[in-house]
Amino acid sequence: MNLPVGSCAVDTATGRLGIVMGHEGPYVQLRPYGGGREWDARPDAVRIATQAERLSAATAHANARSRGEVP
Repeated sequence: MNLPVGSCAVDTATGRLGIVMGHEGPYVQLRPYGGGREWDARPDAVRIATQAERLSAATAHANARSRGEVP
C-alpha cells in the first residue's frame, strides 16, 4: 500500500504513530505526530491510523504542550 504524504499512519513494527513524510527507496518515512526526528519504516509494517489512534496522538500532544514539554 502506497500511503499518501500527510496521512497519519502506524508503524506496526514499533507501535509508533507518525505522519507520512515521503517514500525513500524501499521505506516509508514517518515523523512523530507534533514533530520530531523522522524514521524509516518498512511499507509492509505501516498502516493507516484509526480515528481513535489519531485522536489519542492529538490529545497526548496537546497535553504535552500545555505542560510546556513541547515548544
